[in-house]
Amino acid sequence: MKYDRPLQTGNLLKRYKRFLSDIRLDDGTEITAHCANTGSMKNCQPENGRVWVFDSQNPKRKLPMSWEWVEIEGQYKACINTSRANALVKEALLNHVVQELPEITEEQLKSEPKVDEGRLDFLIQQNDDEIYIEVKNVTLLEDDGIGYFPDAVTTRGAKHLEVLKRLKSEGKRAILLFCVAHEGINQVKPAAHIDSKYTEALKQAVEQGVEVLAYQATFVTDEQASELFLETAIPVILD
Repeated sequence: MKYDRPLQTGNLLKRYKRFLSDIRLDDGTEITAHCANTGSMKNCQPENGRVWVFDSQNPKRKLPMSWEWVEIEGQYKACINTSRANALVKEALLNHVVQELPEITEEQLKSEPKVDEGRLDFLIQQNDDEIYIEVKNVTLLEDDGIGYFPDAVTTRGAKHLEVLKRLKSEGKRAILLFCVAHEGINQVKPAAHIDSKYTEALKQAVEQGVEVLAYQATFVTDEQASELFLETAIPVILD
């Protein structure tokens, strides 16, 4: 996923009201940028942390700048804009980066398919086969190399697991795909210390045949371009 123009850099002053962030750019300008993240952003909003922002240059937006990346522990970049996760996964699916899934065309991939009273993120329809995929964004690094999901209690996430289990029982492939938008995470674990119910639901889903995958993002940025893409499969540890 290439940004339309290079990201700008600065330092985080504060995040507040969930969707707002005050940032001082490198040229000294102070801006308020949109923070597209409804989660807790635990360990992803360090005081005076290094950040990257995207200028949409859209005059119709109240906040044309959006906070995209943050530097964690002075060395790892993480994408805190959770709206990017589905775009990253869609690109990876169409480019056959996710080796556990078949090669597909854009016509075979449907975004946000309606299931029951809600929606999942993707549906692959190939011949008579149906593959349902729910995407979750992982940015919580707590232990060395270990990323945890969720970073806050998620009843919605547990409901998605119930839907995936039902689809699997009907003979369809059902997949939970962790989009790991953090350079420092090389394996994923359910965050039992944050949401024990979700952890138990995930283990039950796997026992009933729901597949769980995780792919790590690669970050590329310089004065000419900024890019983010899924590239590397990493393990999911349920023990």
